[in-house]
Amino acid sequence: MNRMVSLPLWALVLILAFAAVTFASHFLFPSVRWFFRKRAERAVAELNRRLTRPIEPFKLARRHDMIQRLIYDPKVAEAISAYARDEGVPEEVGFEQARRYAREIVPRFSAFAYFGFAIWLAKRISRGFYRVRLGAFDEAGLEKIDPEATVVFVMNHRSNIDYVLVTWLAAERSHLSYAVGEWARAWPLSALIRAMGAYFIRRRSKNALYRRVLSRYVQIATAGGTTQAMFPEGGLSLNGAVGVPRMGLLNYMVDGFVPGQGRDVVFIPVALNYDRVIEDRVLVAADISGERKFRLRWRDAARHIGKHLWQRLTGKFHRFGYASVSFGQPLSLADFLTGNPQVAGAPTGLLARTLMARIRAVVPVLPVPVVAAVLLEQDGRTHAEIADRFAALVADMEAHGAHIHMPRGDLDYAVEVGLRLLELRRIISGDDGQYRINPPDRALLTFYANSIAHLSEAIPTPEAVVSPETEVLPDVTSSTT
Repeated sequence: MNRMVSLPLWALVLILAFAAVTFASHFLFPSVRWFFRKRAERAVAELNRRLTRPIEPFKLARRHDMIQRLIYDPKVAEAISAYARDEGVPEEVGFEQARRYAREIVPRFSAFAYFGFAIWLAKRISRGFYRVRLGAFDEAGLEKIDPEATVVFVMNHRSNIDYVLVTWLAAERSHLSYAVGEWARAWPLSALIRAMGAYFIRRRSKNALYRRVLSRYVQIATAGGTTQAMFPEGGLSLNGAVGVPRMGLLNYMVDGFVPGQGRDVVFIPVALNYDRVIEDRVLVAADISGERKFRLRWRDAARHIGKHLWQRLTGKFHRFGYASVSFGQPLSLADFLTGNPQVAGAPTGLLARTLMARIRAVVPVLPVPVVAAVLLEQDGRTHAEIADRFAALVADMEAHGAHIHMPRGDLDYAVEVGLRLLELRRIISGDDGQYRINPPDRALLTFYANSIAHLSEAIPTPEAVVSPETEVLPDVTSSTT
């Protein structure tokens, strides 16, 4: 027992390293984690006192615990058994596959990352590129929402800036949990997005096990009161118009919902519009080709970023005009189902159509879309002719209840803004007192005019493009607040 044992130096170092790791993992790390978790809980408690809708305990649960809860869910267990039977593999294999899906979907929410870095960055980006304006705002309707209800913001999808803009504008009310597509799963963007509480979805996956894991996550999050934000169109609008909705996430929320049992779900329609969509040329090109493929080469991206930085440094940068966000009339899911008993078996189609109608109703009217509509009616108009027709279109839309946002409340100044922004991009040219469209950019003007076409019969409405994944919805026969 007391004999001396000789060891090589490397072996001694290795033993001491293992001892140090064991000590840290059993004694030091739990204490450190407890210390930081208590500080984080105090910070969240302070933050919740400032928010209209506090952060739900569901969002603060450990990610590991949420994954375990999800994969041991009875409905997920049924899907695992079905997967194993269909694929001819042991259930353990199906279980591990479900675990991988759960790890892919479940976020790692950080209140500091969201309310600290993300909100600061969203504000800087939004104000750096646009003059941001809050449009229609049903404050009375929002104040009547049950504090215990789950709130879901449903939005039209114009630009990837939508995420940034709405995140900032909603920062004083609540945290928003987004569903994001495959584009955001690249490292290190994926880590930041997980920390902000977003969850990843495979939009085109037909795998039944994956869809069951995703649906149960959405349903558990909804039942837990998580404030969410979603784009029913499923992707960016290629032609500028507010498109038709897809049923996926809405189906998950409606499935199994019974009025009067558990939390109500309240949908808040949100409409966004811009004087300039940063990705407009890419979107229009995809619409013309008929393929939803955004071919943006790194060389082109680097060129545009370099040009933008040079304009910033030389003081020649002009912001992209106005960006406006409007909030429509909230819709209670419990009230909707009670008021529409005729769709009790399949209410999602009517619900989606009703929500999209409310989004369209509050799309903000901005200078560039109106100028685009005027020039598309008749090319080569003079400034005075454009101003007269501009005023007539605005009056018509206002008479139909549209929300008009004109800078300084001055229509003449709004015409100047719209023409200047289009001239700077060389989409139009003003020669000999007449403004003419650059022929290759006619589709670009159509893209902007389409955003408000539904608000006036005087503006041609684009034909709806229905993809194979899109459900054709029934006509709306009734709706409820």
